[in-house]
Amino acid sequence: MSDVVAPVRLTQTASGGGCACKIPPGELEQLVAGLASNDLGGVPSSDLLIGLEHGDDAAAVRLDGDRAIVATADFFTPVVDSAYDWGRIAATNAMSDVYAVGGEPLIGVNLLGWPRSSLDPVLVREVLRGGADACAEAGCHLAGGHSIDAPEPTYGLAVTGVADPGRLLRLESGAAGLPLTLTKPLGVGVLNNRHKATGEVFAEAVTSMSTLNRDASRAALAAGVTCATDVTGFGLLGHLWKLARASGVSAVVDAAAVPYLDGARDSLAEGFVPGGSRRNLDWVRTHIDATVDDDELVLLADAQTSGGLLVAGELPGHPVIGELVAAVGAPTLTVR
Repeated sequence: MSDVVAPVRLTQTASGGGCACKIPPGELEQLVAGLASNDLGGVPSSDLLIGLEHGDDAAAVRLDGDRAIVATADFFTPVVDSAYDWGRIAATNAMSDVYAVGGEPLIGVNLLGWPRSSLDPVLVREVLRGGADACAEAGCHLAGGHSIDAPEPTYGLAVTGVADPGRLLRLESGAAGLPLTLTKPLGVGVLNNRHKATGEVFAEAVTSMSTLNRDASRAALAAGVTCATDVTGFGLLGHLWKLARASGVSAVVDAAAVPYLDGARDSLAEGFVPGGSRRNLDWVRTHIDATVDDDELVLLADAQTSGGLLVAGELPGHPVIGELVAAVGAPTLTVR
């Protein structure tokens, strides 16, 4: 942890925070529509194993028969007031995209925007130290990066990893009959929103956000899983909808089986709901058949930062929260 105290609370220096700042999923899909291509100079390439088609967590390109290169980038504005913890969380979150497709992060480079005229540059060292410690824990090299003078502080990583091209975790590989496993509790979005508003610190949320998805990813691969995603800014329902749609299946969620961080329900009841969480629910609502109330749906759509993996398969030690089922017509999400 850091002993460096910011002259202002970092979460107050940005309009949003964490993965809740993502462009809304429906709007983003419109922006990238038609951009997916496997062409190189007009020649189709089968070496691009994961591209834009389904919105997977990272891109993957075949290097040779045994290796694929995995690439991603992720950054966001402060999600907590501690500069060190923010750096650690942002780096953990960026590496999560590599784990979510079954890869291992190899090297990261820093992506930093900093308002030089309003924030002490000593805080930058704490942010970068947090990112470096997360990379060291992951066994991921960290070398250089890029920085700009920006109106709001932003930080993250561009990460390159490696994977077995025959053992990737993909959104389109789900099948009816597979259980759905969630490897981290939900509730980070409402707790971070409460932290931003009140200054209360939620240590359990910080621990969750700074925990690598490495072990869960390795366990999924060892179990023969082929379909997974991480739960971040689009919430559990948003990411599950993307998975179900890409796989051509429907999904059933047992709301009572979904784990939550302490204080999440109280924070919801007191109104600490990020705008991104409500936008997530608005996006998927027309595809949902629910017997639970809207409060439950908001929590299930809560915009997570550095959330866990949602795995189409069973992983020991983690709760099964539902299952994939055959779609009757268009894919749907049933929440009961």
